[in-house]
Amino acid sequence: MISPAIAIAALFTLIPFLAAAFFSAKLASESERLPTRLRLLGPSVLCVPYLLVACSTGIFHWGWLALYALLPVAVSEMLWQARRIDPEQHGNWRDFLLLAVLSLSVDLRWFEHAWPAHLTVFNKILLLDAGIWGFLVVRQLDGVGFNLRLRLHDLGTGLRELAFYTPIAVSLGLSLGFLHLHPSVPWLARLPWAFLFTFFFIAVPEELFFRGWLQNLLERRIGRYPALFLTAILFGLAHFNKRAVHFNWRYVLLAALAGIFYGRAWRQQRRVGASAITHACVDTIWSIWLR
Repeated sequence: MISPAIAIAALFTLIPFLAAAFFSAKLASESERLPTRLRLLGPSVLCVPYLLVACSTGIFHWGWLALYALLPVAVSEMLWQARRIDPEQHGNWRDFLLLAVLSLSVDLRWFEHAWPAHLTVFNKILLLDAGIWGFLVVRQLDGVGFNLRLRLHDLGTGLRELAFYTPIAVSLGLSLGFLHLHPSVPWLARLPWAFLFTFFFIAVPEELFFRGWLQNLLERRIGRYPALFLTAILFGLAHFNKRAVHFNWRYVLLAALAGIFYGRAWRQQRRVGASAITHACVDTIWSIWLR
């Protein structure tokens, strides 16, 4: 049973994510009217979900509250400096350092001890919210393509890259013993819900980070194809500790290969929605038939 406090915390956490997903252009333009101090200090309110969850579950700690209040402010401050020093948006070292910190904090689960075991997803989405505020409102990074008002072209691009990747993944995954075929017909109700959950809470956050922010910035520094392959490698490495105690090289390899096709889908028209469709389809097929 979800308590009212946790439900309110979840709503508070999702509002920045969904607002940016559906109204990013308007938010970016309207935020220019905000005083600089408010743009830099405003994301400190992201500590509220932690406060609600921690108090309702009896695990409150002042240190974690300070972290979730100050970290988003530090993100905004770094990206404000990057905006001033790099107005042409070629990619500043602060951008890449920030992305590295956010990625490592999620992959290595630095802050998950702040939450009950079944509510650690709050940590991932709150860090994503901090990044969204920083890159959209403060840095105003262009070319991200974070717009979930999906077009028919997004579906076509996403499914095309899925068709390219699937035979490679299935043949390689089965030969490596990473994939295991489970020929069953899932309940019709399970498939759409599995896809929607994966799309919004796994594919979209990861595609925004790796393609909308990282690949986008790397293209400006090292070029289109090097950025595609480097981002794919980093995406693969981000899966090194998934479903294994030690370095899971099979998962890393297949995720890196998938990252190439996700990156191709994103850069077709620079749309996170397109790559998220490919990503969500891959993960849904894997979870139901090949895990």
